[in-house]
Amino acid sequence: MLSNPASARKGNLVAAAGMTIAILGTIFLYRDAETGAYLHNYLWIFGGLIIGGVIGTLAARKVKMTAMPEMVSLFNGMGGACAALISLVEFNHLSHLIASMPEGESHAALRPTVLIIALGLLIGSVSFAGSMIAWGKLNGKIKDFSFAGQNILNLFMLALAIGLSAYLVMMPSSHVLIYAILGLSLIYGVFFVMPIGGADMPVVISLLNSFTGVAAACGGFLYDNKVMLTGGILVGAAGTLLTILMCKAMNRSLKNVLIGSFGGNTASGASANGGAQGHFKEISLSDAATIMSYSSKVMIVPGYGLAVAQAQHICHELEEILTGKGVTVKYAIHPVAGRMPGHMNVLLAEADVNYEKMLEMEQANDEFSSTDVVLILGANDVVNPAAKSDPASPIYGMPILDVELAKNVVVNKRSMKPGYAGIENDLFFRPKTSMLFGDAKKVLEDLCSEVKNI
Repeated sequence: MLSNPASARKGNLVAAAGMTIAILGTIFLYRDAETGAYLHNYLWIFGGLIIGGVIGTLAARKVKMTAMPEMVSLFNGMGGACAALISLVEFNHLSHLIASMPEGESHAALRPTVLIIALGLLIGSVSFAGSMIAWGKLNGKIKDFSFAGQNILNLFMLALAIGLSAYLVMMPSSHVLIYAILGLSLIYGVFFVMPIGGADMPVVISLLNSFTGVAAACGGFLYDNKVMLTGGILVGAAGTLLTILMCKAMNRSLKNVLIGSFGGNTASGASANGGAQGHFKEISLSDAATIMSYSSKVMIVPGYGLAVAQAQHICHELEEILTGKGVTVKYAIHPVAGRMPGHMNVLLAEADVNYEKMLEMEQANDEFSSTDVVLILGANDVVNPAAKSDPASPIYGMPILDVELAKNVVVNKRSMKPGYAGIENDLFFRPKTSMLFGDAKKVLEDLCSEVKNI
């Protein structure tokens, strides 16, 4: 069900119901392998479930669509923290077992368990720390930061954390090492994400999500819990595949994303007013409304500007008005548009846009040549022709939406400032392009009024 937008909501509900059954089954049916006793600390368990459930529900209901990527990152970080805490708690239990062993007894039988604990701690801590930095970057509270030799330092910290984990597996009685691994993993998680720029945040979120899945699978091994193990493997595999697909959509390797700092503090190639690029032309609301009203086909390209303005509903209204005039209206969705995978699809689905009208990049590119008007709402880097024409551009080689194939291109932006990746867009200065400045919601409201009167 999750593979099709039309049934994805139902698929999520089925998945939630399945997980609820698994949790209740674990609480009421689990028996200790040695004592045969059932769980008895229901006050702590249900206290945690109620508090966490209330916080999660309120947070999810209050979050704006613009803040959805950072919420995904925040919740993903909580999963990583949970996996890390499980490892700490279980190592504490193991320490008591080691202390009760007769002196000189071999620890070989405990090593597989210690290995799983160390992996869960390392991966979960990196996921937690990295997700918190990604959350801060997405909401603007944390800026990109890098320094000379940072990649070398990162690799050194990671190697040291792995080395200490290996030593702990061989010598599980070295209790202090577990906290050294925790500290190194947290610091590495911070430094790992800090230099990665905004344009690569969708890839980073997806990658960290896969880390959390792997860490959760480690917990499944520890407790011999098949649901936890299966769920963790599914999340880890899905996150990894999505990361690969996102990199492919940007025509970049994962290594380049992680160490390239693309989209960080980059300077744009031209000044904000056009500079060496030339001059741009503006279009009035009435002229934009006229050419769209008398078009056969209009293609809308949603971007983060649409999300910021919370303009998805009025955008759908414009689509309906144009459709009523006999205009075919479709949406062109770039796979990395917005701040996380599928951001634009979720945004439009919230406004009840027909799923059949949301075209993926390949489908949209086939239809631009027969399109009369392309209306770009806050998108920037995903329509930048530099990806095809400028080998010196950081986005060179990235597949883009070929909006220039249309007869007319109308771009709605607040100003001529570069997009999230900090790269100037030559499209805005092309002969077919007209700029329609203003807040997306206000502009769309005015367009609706103008189109109705034509």
